[in-house]
Amino acid sequence: MTVVRSQSTLYAAAARTATPTAAQFGANGGRGLHLVINVTAVTDTPSVVPTIDGYDAASNTWYNLLTGAAITATGTTVLKIYPGIATVAGAAASDVIPQTVRLVMTHADADSITYSAAAHLVG
Repeated sequence: MTVVRSQSTLYAAAARTATPTAAQFGANGGRGLHLVINVTAVTDTPSVVPTIDGYDAASNTWYNLLTGAAITATGTTVLKIYPGIATVAGAAASDVIPQTVRLVMTHADADSITYSAAAHLVG
């Protein structure tokens, strides 16, 4: 049985026009992750690409776990990482998460997009 180990708000709902500081969080013993991004408003033609990275302490390096598809409209996007799930480009990766993870929301332009993001760690 899969158990939700913790839930964290990475970005509170707010209008953004530029890439915010990466949101770093710990795995808390979780093996996988559901990352929920909820977009409630857009102005003009914004585009935001979510990236989930893991951290390697030995080399002091971040490495990519999953890059989501560009988000351009209102709605909910769920990115999933868990061992044994089907891999879907831009949406899901069959992998375990390391102890330290971060979310980067890369904005392509200065058009406003209102979103929140939360991490649900599962084990």
